[in-house]
Amino acid sequence: MNLKKQALLGLSALALSVSFHASANDDPIKVGILHSLSGTMAISESTLKDTVEMLIQQQNEAGGLLGRQLEAVVVDPASNWPLFAERARELLAQYEVDVVFGNWTSVSRKAVLPVFEELNGLLFYPVQYEGEESSANVFYTGAAPNQQAIPAVEYLINEVGIERFALVGTDYVYPRTTNRILEAFLKDEHGVAGDDIMVNYTPFGHSDWQNIVSEIRRFGEEGKSTAVISTINGDANVPFYRELANQGIDAADIPVIAFSVGEQELSGIDTAPLVGHLAAWNYFMSVDTDDNYDFIDAWIEHTGNEEAVTNDPMEAHYIGFNMWAEAVRKAGTTDVGAVKDAIIGVSVPNLSGGYAAMMPNHHITKPVLIGEVQDNGQFDIVWQTPSTVAGDAWSDYLPGSRDLIADWRKPMECGNFNVVNGSCGGSTATEEAEAALAE
Repeated sequence: MNLKKQALLGLSALALSVSFHASANDDPIKVGILHSLSGTMAISESTLKDTVEMLIQQQNEAGGLLGRQLEAVVVDPASNWPLFAERARELLAQYEVDVVFGNWTSVSRKAVLPVFEELNGLLFYPVQYEGEESSANVFYTGAAPNQQAIPAVEYLINEVGIERFALVGTDYVYPRTTNRILEAFLKDEHGVAGDDIMVNYTPFGHSDWQNIVSEIRRFGEEGKSTAVISTINGDANVPFYRELANQGIDAADIPVIAFSVGEQELSGIDTAPLVGHLAAWNYFMSVDTDDNYDFIDAWIEHTGNEEAVTNDPMEAHYIGFNMWAEAVRKAGTTDVGAVKDAIIGVSVPNLSGGYAAMMPNHHITKPVLIGEVQDNGQFDIVWQTPSTVAGDAWSDYLPGSRDLIADWRKPMECGNFNVVNGSCGGSTATEEAEAALAE
């Protein structure tokens, strides 16, 4: 072969190589969405799927990321906890998504943790949870107990004068662990007697609340000011609140403070009898800021529904998505390892007029707000922390946790470092996932 042909062949190969790399660089960045679009949790989760799609659309209209467009990859785990793991594996292994935004219940998160750790995926989890976990592959943008449950109970004790507590929840890991933390907190920090704490659990989708509400009413008639701490999830909330109204229990008698009821859930029921009941979140649609009004306007435009409401987990996705996008820009790549390193310390606006920062334990800083239900389905904010609170992965009120911290920065890179003996306990996700799913 003469030199001219060799040169031409070489130039052709180079052109093909350049063309291939240009094409590869033009491939969309795939964003996985892992939320239930059917089943008992669809009432809460389907809105979050739409939220992520709106954020992707906005990012694409702003030019994408790294010069590339974003593409949503949506799957439906159908409120089926083992199916969450299958759908997560599908997103990571089959569709090769760069990041996943998803899950609501803790049992679904526990189901997918081993998959994300095995396949080294990134999960942004937007819902309040029980803590007692920290994974290198999960970013917890919802509230830890010290950012919701503990401040809510302190509010009831200090501001409302509550002395008895009915801890009522759906029967899975989040309510059980949260209530274990709250029982320890009430007894150890406030001297509440065991007889002044009632605990009850019901299955997902529970609908017959007559006997349980009667029990709550009797519990509240024993001479001490009483409140319900509700960790009821999903569509079971609708008949629960309806039965409270049926039995004439209003906020003046026994206030309910909920950790899983927001504007979306209230949009499905007549809220007039519920005026005065409470919820603890880190965001309410009624927050008075320009950023929040812009978000609401964008959401209404995206849905085409003038009555569309926003809620706390939507804001958590808003924060998490913007943090991920900023980390990708900072790293110059969607590579998982680079993004995990780059995201620590990233700070982005929240919708309440402040900023959220990603901490080394993969939790974020959040304000804590208490809202009172209004007859229009919105919340009047009656109390809030003076500043943001950093999420704590490990509870100060459980013996096995109070000496643990999580820090995913190099060189520590440990999710359960014991500050007393200076050791790392190893994987905090996989073992706990197996234990939780066995309950």
